Amino acid sequence: MADQELALLFTLYKIPAIGPKTARRLIDSFGDLDALFSASLKKLMAIPGVGYTTAKKITSAQVNQGSNYLRHFRQKYASIQIIPYYHARYPRRLAVYNDAPLFLFFAGNQDLNAERMISIVGTRNPSEHGTEWLQKCIEQLSGYTLCIISGLAHGIDTIVHRSCVQNNVATLGVLGHGLDRIYPAENVKLANKMIQQGGLLSEFMPMEAPKREHFPMRNRIIAAMADAVLVVESKEKGGSMITAQFANEYYKEVFAVPGRPSDTRSAGCNLLIKNHQAHMVTQAKDIIDLMNWEEANTPPKQKHLFYDASEEEAHVIACIRKEPGIGVDAIQNETGFRSANLSLLLLNLEFHSIIKSLPGKRYILA
Repeated sequence: MADQELALLFTLYKIPAIGPKTARRLIDSFGDLDALFSASLKKLMAIPGVGYTTAKKITSAQVNQGSNYLRHFRQKYASIQIIPYYHARYPRRLAVYNDAPLFLFFAGNQDLNAERMISIVGTRNPSEHGTEWLQKCIEQLSGYTLCIISGLAHGIDTIVHRSCVQNNVATLGVLGHGLDRIYPAENVKLANKMIQQGGLLSEFMPMEAPKREHFPMRNRIIAAMADAVLVVESKEKGGSMITAQFANEYYKEVFAVPGRPSDTRSAGCNLLIKNHQAHMVTQAKDIIDLMNWEEANTPPKQKHLFYDASEEEAHVIACIRKEPGIGVDAIQNETGFRSANLSLLLLNLEFHSIIKSLPGKRYILA
């Protein structure tokens, strides 16, 4: 069933003019992918944003093409994992946004829902001072159980990942192309080490080359997947500032390292601080204090163990614990609860941060 659903998702993805937002709207409207591809032209056109041309492409889609592609993918790219948006391993911090990718491609061993995740971005031409500050910052953060995200580009990104590897800190590279290649090429050895100590992630299928328009898309994932974004040296315009903008729009904490007013490489950081779009930080402790992180390597508390759940709520929690990412229909079949009652139970559990909702009316434990 999982492969069939994934194959149908590939089929939907391959239809031109259907992006993540429209795809999710379609899936949510029909409940599942089988119902979507079985829907009539009239029902499809009733969905906001779906016109005749798009609806016709869906009704005429060859669903076996997705199965063929999935089979070919697994034969050719055995080391690359496919994580669909409804899976429990999909980054929950990213899943809440309606433009989150339908699936992610991943190589590595990192938990994409780690308790602490921070993104660090900056210029491709860092100063000696910026390089030394960043290396010291990551060394100071190494005593905390966290994952550090960046984009594996030249400059600050490369320093981030290399310093993480040297300090045994989990690190995740989000790429603007398929995982069948590494760009820039000189980071191949570093990328291989990262796969063993974190991973590489992309929304782009293998064979997708690096393109200018891919990198702003990549930046939104770097911002969304973290609890906070740190900017270390940036001009007033560029990828780092785009990432910071996304982070502010996503209500993430944003930090920036100040620099001399005359230094163009710090102009972006200074502007973020001046406009109250970022906290000023001068050392790793500033981040730790502002994020209110606990002592180094303290295991996260399991909130659901301390919640006084009712008998019905406990039944729902047990279903979700048994099958992370379970859909609301499956929970209803398992519990036998009426739809209205189940909706109230799920809403209350989510309100108390016991469970988290995923797109497609699926749930995981918080």
